[in-house]
Amino acid sequence: VVARTRAALAERGFGVLTEIDVQATMKAKLDAEMDPYLILGACNPRMAFRALGAEPRIGAMLPCNVILRGLPDGAVEVSAVDPVASMAAVENADLAEVAGKVREMLREAVEDV
Repeated sequence: VVARTRAALAERGFGVLTEIDVQATMKAKLDAEMDPYLILGACNPRMAFRALGAEPRIGAMLPCNVILRGLPDGAVEVSAVDPVASMAAVENADLAEVAGKVREMLREAVEDV
């Protein structure tokens, strides 16, 4: 599922900048057990460039997180941050347009997995 998710993101111009294995981190830091949980920090450079041009401080909201969460039945749930919701507090029409396009691209990637 991780490889398919990465491929679906790449097909839409996203690269994965970060990969956080939350399960391993919680085990190492807290000796706590949890189901598999992976966070991929995905960024589409063209869209990030447009977003930063519209609102220079938006870098605090980048990259877009995509979550792969292991379920008790062995399935894996894939979900992504909603950039429109994340950036709603910033009243900027140009940024809202970019966020809407990124939302659609992420939705398509998740659906393809």
